[in-house]
Formats: sequence, C-alpha cells, structure tokens
Amino acid sequence: MAEVYVKEIVPRHGIPVTIVSDRDTRFTSHFWRNFQKELGTKLLLSTAYHPQTDGQSERTIQTLEDMLRACIIDFGGSWDDYLPLAEFSYNNSYHSGLGMPPYEMLYGRRCRTPVCWGEVGPRELENKEILKVTNQRIDQIRAHLKAEQDRQKSYADKRRRSIEFQVGDFVLLKFSPWKGVIRFRKRGKLSPRFIGPLRNIAQIGNVAYRLELPEELSGIHDTFHVSYLRKCLADESAYVPLEDLEIDDKLNYVEKPVAILDRKVKQLRNKSLNQVKVQWKNRRGSDATWESEDEMRKFYPFLFDV
Repeated sequence: MAEVYVKEIVPRHGIPVTIVSDRDTRFTSHFWRNFQKELGTKLLLSTAYHPQTDGQSERTIQTLEDMLRACIIDFGGSWDDYLPLAEFSYNNSYHSGLGMPPYEMLYGRRCRTPVCWGEVGPRELENKEILKVTNQRIDQIRAHLKAEQDRQKSYADKRRRSIEFQVGDFVLLKFSPWKGVIRFRKRGKLSPRFIGPLRNIAQIGNVAYRLELPEELSGIHDTFHVSYLRKCLADESAYVPLEDLEIDDKLNYVEKPVAILDRKVKQLRNKSLNQVKVQWKNRRGSDATWESEDEMRKFYPFLFDV
C-alpha cells in the first residue's frame, strides 16, 4: 500500500497534512502509523460504526454509484463507454462545499469544456454532430448527478440533530443486529435496538463521546458518534439490575412474590372470594396485584408463614 501511495498520491498532490480514514487494519497498523508519522501526516480515524466521519469520501462514492446506476438505465449495455463523460461531468460540476468544481480547485483554473469546441476561430470542427451528442450526454449525466446530490442532502438534513451530553451522564447506545450484540442469548432482528445505560466518561471533539463499556463489549472501540447515543431518561429508583432478573429455559421473565401487602374479600354473585395484594420481586408499589388467596397459598405457602 505504501508503494501505491507514493506512486499515485504523492506525485500528483504532494504529502497530505491529514488523512481521514476508517479503522480498517491497513490504516491502524503499526507500519502505516509510523510511515505517515515520518512523512509528517496526521491520521484522523473515524469513530466506531460512523462512516459519516469520512463523509466526503462516503458521500462521493454513494453519489457516483447512483450516477452510474442512472447511466446504466439510460445507456443500456454501452454504459461503460460513457465513463469518461461521467468522470468529466463530476469533476466539472459545482460543489457547494468547495464553492467551485473539483477540477478548478485542484488545478487552479477552469477546465476547457466541449461547449467551447465549436468556437475555435476561423477553423471550425467538421463534424459538429459529435459535439451536439457529447453535450447532450454530459447534460444528462449532470442532471442525474444533481438529482442524487439533492436527494442525499435532504436525507442527511432530515436526520441531523444537535445533541450534547455532559460527562457523567448516562446514555443508551444504538446497536444494529449485525454488530453482534447479544442479550439473553438472542441475536438478530429481535435483539434490543439500544443497550445501556452506559456512563459518558469523556467528550472527544465536538460530536463524539467515550463510554464506559461493560466487559462483554470490551472488544469494541469505546468512542461513538453522537448520532448513536440517546439520553437515558429512566427513573433511577425503578432501575432493575440485569443480574437480578431470572430467565427460564424459554427466555421468559420469571416473577416471584415477596410479600402480602393487604387482604380483601371480593363478593361475587353466588360466593365470596378471598384475595391478597401481592408485592412482586423487581416491581414497585404501584405494580402490586390482587391475586386469589387460595392460589397463592397453593403455589407460594411461604408468604403466609409470617
């Protein structure tokens, strides 16, 4: 990779000041870190599961994929013949982030386009039909490019939120099933969308936080982008530690009664029924239930020994 880097990047663009990348092993290796350190380049690694950190590259790839997909629909089996025009259209389209086309940003001048080929002074090109068709194709590709950029921007703006957490706050961490998080030995679509609460122990930059992860998540990088966090609003007085929960062999929650709080007699049409108000383990006072005294004596006789 170092040979490709020196051959393709350095001669054309020089040595970068910084490089933003994901946490691929090729970019986190000891060799690559030392290599960039010797060149004076600072490595900026993205947070876990957040490709938006390298947003320019990720968005460019997505835009080009959508643009090529549209070319396949428009041009059919000969779509690859128009790849040079697609590259030309992208490099010479206005980018709001740059304030100019990428070509002009890189070379410091505007690119001479096919639009000007028909005005070459006294000598005019013999076959102007080629220019006409080429310009039509370029306009078509540029229209697809702008449509995809506008669509992706609308998606990003719709989901972007301004969130801040304080050190010491408890948060919930969003995880997708494919990331391998297991709760109660269950993996897949029905696994929890969020895990926690987890304590925020440090703020990293403006939009990332370091969390205090449990032992079972020790293999995961502990810094996450704010978009993967939710403020934990749970009532601490109602918090039930997971280690106190009992699960049977079918993964059903096992409830146990702990005390009789009250008694009453319920009058039915032809008879009366003795009932007891039962406090259950891991429930709070408002969750106590009225149960049949006979049933409770049958299954939980220890409640009546006091």
